[in-house]
Amino acid sequence: MKPAWDALAQKYEGSDKVLIADVDCTAAGEPLCSRFSVQGFPTIKVFSPPDEEGEDYDGGRDEESLAAFAAAMGPGCSVDTKDNCSEEQLKELTALLEMSEAERQAELEDLATSLKKKEEDHEALLKSLQAQYEESNQAVEDFKKTSKPRIKLLKSSMAKPKVEADTAAKDEM
Repeated sequence: MKPAWDALAQKYEGSDKVLIADVDCTAAGEPLCSRFSVQGFPTIKVFSPPDEEGEDYDGGRDEESLAAFAAAMGPGCSVDTKDNCSEEQLKELTALLEMSEAERQAELEDLATSLKKKEEDHEALLKSLQAQYEESNQAVEDFKKTSKPRIKLLKSSMAKPKVEADTAAKDEM
């Protein structure tokens, strides 16, 4: 992906609409990556004003896909760029603007609180599942250890002893 990314960065070098950059999250860029919740590498984040949080890009990683996506980039729908809004977005934006600033702030805080709670619940579930997996895995390993001698003995008892097989063959002649 690196060659495709570098070619894209070169293509948009000097653009006033699109900035293609990379950050080393293992070095000096670690605080920035932490701020934007970058956990896996490579991660592509897309920032379209007025968005300050960024969104994860999940499209193709080849040069053609990246170039097509970058070509469609530009400012998003906002109060300052209403001409970039679809009819539906404009309707929703108008409804938001009819609310008081205190109402918008309260809703934003409620959504942020709900998101944080869901993330915390998800982390708790993940820890619980990990603990259950480890417990189950240990039970499987313990069972294997205790049952292995019995399995071996059972398998050996199912095979006909060679002495009997040789005798049976001689009796038939």
